[in-house]
Amino acid sequence: MKPFEYKNEADLIQYAKEAEGKYLHEIDKENMLENTNVKGKVGHIIEKSYFGYDINSNAEADFADVGIELKATGFTRMKNGQLKAKERLVLNIINYLEEADKTFYTSSYWTKNARLLLFFYEYKRNEAGKMDVWNTQIAKVDLFEIPEEDLKIVKQDWQLIHSKILQGEAHLLSEGDTLILGACTKGTTAASSMREQPYSNELAKQRAYSIKQGYMSALVRKLITEEHLVSITSSKEIAEKSIETVLEEKFSPYYGMTDQEIAEQEGIVLSKSKARAANLISAMLGIKGTHLSQIEEFEKYNIKFKTITLQENGKPKEHMSFENIDFNEYANVPWEESSLREKFEETKWLFIVFRKNTENENVFKGIKLWNMPETVIENELKQFYMDTKRILNDGVILEETKRGVKNNLPGAKDNSVCHLRPKGQNASDKVKLPDGQWITKQCFWLNKVFYIKIIK
Repeated sequence: MKPFEYKNEADLIQYAKEAEGKYLHEIDKENMLENTNVKGKVGHIIEKSYFGYDINSNAEADFADVGIELKATGFTRMKNGQLKAKERLVLNIINYLEEADKTFYTSSYWTKNARLLLFFYEYKRNEAGKMDVWNTQIAKVDLFEIPEEDLKIVKQDWQLIHSKILQGEAHLLSEGDTLILGACTKGTTAASSMREQPYSNELAKQRAYSIKQGYMSALVRKLITEEHLVSITSSKEIAEKSIETVLEEKFSPYYGMTDQEIAEQEGIVLSKSKARAANLISAMLGIKGTHLSQIEEFEKYNIKFKTITLQENGKPKEHMSFENIDFNEYANVPWEESSLREKFEETKWLFIVFRKNTENENVFKGIKLWNMPETVIENELKQFYMDTKRILNDGVILEETKRGVKNNLPGAKDNSVCHLRPKGQNASDKVKLPDGQWITKQCFWLNKVFYIKIIK
């Protein structure tokens, strides 16, 4: 196919916009949909079939003469109808040796990705659970540049990544370090995807610059559904103070107050529903009645909250629960591609800490913004995942006892960070294991001895 020829930037954008509403199979002139082995299929079809350019990994932008890089990015629709970016937007691979000598404006990130021509498509699954490529439609095309108010944060993110490279710590890079611009792992941990770094003999994982999933979700919601997200601060303030400091300032006036006193002061009623904690937090942030998913900073920086209630003696009563796990994913998906690894790589956790007093009231003690260190992710968390995978593939041992059915899945004594335990409606709330047996739904938990060290 002959490459698309354009006279200027406006000509290029006009042609790109004509793809809105079209299905992949309508623009697939090279029959690429027939090839199930094509990775990054949507982007490749747009690049090769729509624009007529050979797929490449050049250091310069795809449309170098106008400084525009082409990217396709998917979004999904959740049960409540809200849109969410399917994943982070992966940009270019970081060459640690070359990047060490760069400034922000000469970096490979900026010279290649300062202006992105984004093709948004809705990711749908077919009956087999795979991407339904034949019904994939281009929903929106947009020429995107990081807004000025976010650029300071992106610069700080780049500086943090760059400083680790200069300190010989590229092997310690983690997506949790930054807010918008990430350094995500690219490829497996095999020797072929390890790279040299300056100022250290230790090989580092291959990583690529990326725009983080939370930021992409906020962008999707603004561009496609034109949602209004409520802001609790400004990007300027975050760049000047840090998101930790801003949150600390928001919550500090309530230190020492009981949850009931906070509710009365803010004019809200504390219910016994699951939304109790979320309603209290939104009131403390000065935006009562707003769902936390509607807070721009929580969405953009992928901040999730967890409430911790300590006993009167300062010790946690229980482990920290998350969602029920998908046994089929654990059994079949490699660690490098697992949703567990992705969750703790990309998410910042806001711990809201209360402590029981002598009257059994919940007294607000403070907050902690935390992300799991890369060393924990690649050691204890990985070990937990691999142990679970091995047990699932060998066949889970279920044993009847006086207290119920015992299993040999990783428990709190098997790993210093996390474990599995039931969290179903009741003992009859079961799911099928990969080996065909049925088991009470199991949930991922962080060990209380692990998280108490974090909040202390």
